[in-house]
Amino acid sequence: MPVETWAEEDGKVALSPGERPLTPEEVRTRYPALGMAVGGERPMRQGLMREYVPVDGTPRAKITDDRFPWKIAEKTTNIADLRGCGLDRWLASYGRVRQGGRRVTRLARPGLPGRSADHCGSSPRKEKDMRKRVCLAAGGSLLAATISLFGAAASASASTTSPVVGYTYLDDNTATANTIAGFDRHADGSLTPIPGSPFAAGGAGLGSGLASQGAIQVTSDGRYLLAVDAGSNQISVLRITADGVPVLVGPPVSSGGTKPVSVAVSGTGLVYVANSGAGGSGYSGFRLNPAGKLIRVPHSAVTVPDVSGLGDVFFNATGDRLIGTRTGTSQIDSFVVLPNGRLLAAHGSPFTGQGLGQLGAEFSPTNPSQLFVSNAHNGAGLGTVSAYNDSFSGQLTSIGSSPYADFQTAPCWVEISHDGRYLFTVNTGSGNISSYSINPDGSLALIGSFTITGGGADIDARLSPDGKYLLVDGAGHNFVSVFAVTGGNLTELPTSPTPLPAGAISSGIVNT
Repeated sequence: MPVETWAEEDGKVALSPGERPLTPEEVRTRYPALGMAVGGERPMRQGLMREYVPVDGTPRAKITDDRFPWKIAEKTTNIADLRGCGLDRWLASYGRVRQGGRRVTRLARPGLPGRSADHCGSSPRKEKDMRKRVCLAAGGSLLAATISLFGAAASASASTTSPVVGYTYLDDNTATANTIAGFDRHADGSLTPIPGSPFAAGGAGLGSGLASQGAIQVTSDGRYLLAVDAGSNQISVLRITADGVPVLVGPPVSSGGTKPVSVAVSGTGLVYVANSGAGGSGYSGFRLNPAGKLIRVPHSAVTVPDVSGLGDVFFNATGDRLIGTRTGTSQIDSFVVLPNGRLLAAHGSPFTGQGLGQLGAEFSPTNPSQLFVSNAHNGAGLGTVSAYNDSFSGQLTSIGSSPYADFQTAPCWVEISHDGRYLFTVNTGSGNISSYSINPDGSLALIGSFTITGGGADIDARLSPDGKYLLVDGAGHNFVSVFAVTGGNLTELPTSPTPLPAGAISSGIVNT
């Protein structure tokens, strides 16, 4: 391809032959932190302009965010130097950069490929209109606020000055027409609804509680959401667009059973669904292809008795083990994942739990053999969490003095810190969250319990990608609660809780 140049007042910068600017989707995939931090509230959206501030009158950019992939935290860097860190491709893909006096002016580069409305958050603009959209910049730290010159962007701006760093999604589980609730997740932990939320999921929800963990999941690359449609026995796949709006990839597909309640997706795109309805209880396997289409894995179905009451299904970090919980019969299914995507039940599976009502569960993110399972139905004040070693062949063996008491009621949902050092379990009956430290051998030590403001009937919980916040689906009172995380201690934010859409009977929660 011919050499493309983008001009500066002090010289030319050329792309070498054969190179091309990254597309917006490539930038988002390769540099997710860059996209969020630089883009502010609506990363990578056409027409949104970024503003910079001067540093002692010189045209420089000061990067103060250590989330950038090139790790130039707290360093004042000349714009030319940023090209070696990868920002050049981001700039090239969105326009020319021109330095002049106290400001840096970025213009839309002609010849960019068209963008669809769902990707950019607005319909494509004509080239001449794009040339009129100019962002003033005058070197310094990247401002949290994004300046919008388009009406769509203005209506989507958050009610807080804290920048948007990601998104939060819940499966609303609404009857007749299921929806997905979407929120902008701000750097200070606060949430504001994404304009247009809730979004159509395509299938039908149940309109009543699912009693499960993991009703909605996000792929490891952050591109797709997978959500159960328990009322229509389907699974929906939605693509996450650049401004956080989830858009259906295609019609929902059959879950391979009745009443899907939980879904798991591995890093390689293997998907398993737990179905918990009469006449169709069990697990079904799929492959999620790069285009977001679910393809059934032949002969992958595993049936279980209808009384099992499946509550959760999930992979370990390496994707070679899969666990399912049977809340109704207090058992744990343990499988080895074969190379063809099918499941091989471990000898002795299902294993009898160490209490009543196995429901929420999770593998340690840092030790794929350490498994933790809640025992939700022991009775008032008798909640416990069990710790197991999961062997290469799927055998479960108890760790230490497991199970470990939290002295609360109905610990139903389990989440583990990204460094594998702390475990949080949401006590649905007590309206609080218990915290444990995880020892290297997998044994647990109770830290304490933390009250959820207005809590009760809380359904699921997930940490933000940076681990700084724990977000709890308070479906019983139709809100989301947010806690700041300091080691194993939790502090609910002043802005918490945030209301969910009217009519939602939400299940599951994920963050990007």
